[in-house]
Amino acid sequence: MFRRILVPLEHTPTDTTILDYIRPLARAASAKLVLIHVADGWVARNIKQLDLRESEEMRDDRAYLERTCAALQDEGFACEAVFAAGEPAKEIAEAADRERCDLIAMATHGHRGLGDVVRGSVASELRHITKVPVLMVRAA
Repeated sequence: MFRRILVPLEHTPTDTTILDYIRPLARAASAKLVLIHVADGWVARNIKQLDLRESEEMRDDRAYLERTCAALQDEGFACEAVFAAGEPAKEIAEAADRERCDLIAMATHGHRGLGDVVRGSVASELRHITKVPVLMVRAA
């Protein structure tokens, strides 16, 4: 069914929602988990063009991603970590293609209407630009 599942993480408590949800699916399908975090602060969005160094926030995000991946590996999951920088929806869609994932599983905040306009919605944008199926689980 699913061989490689891309799981975008925010480095927030919302990550627990999708990780708890995806574990049984990945185990049943014997799927590999590909975790991704997209840093999207000012430094992250300009790091290549301006030849900048990673910010402290980016280093912290990378360490979190690697710890989370290692914890899943300790639970017996095949897992790898991908760290990206830039526009989250675009980077997630590109990673899904590049990593040959057949599902993107992500937690959402459930913003609607004006909330999406004010805060933006990575999930909403992603579903319009990827051809990979997207499983969205609303965080509590």
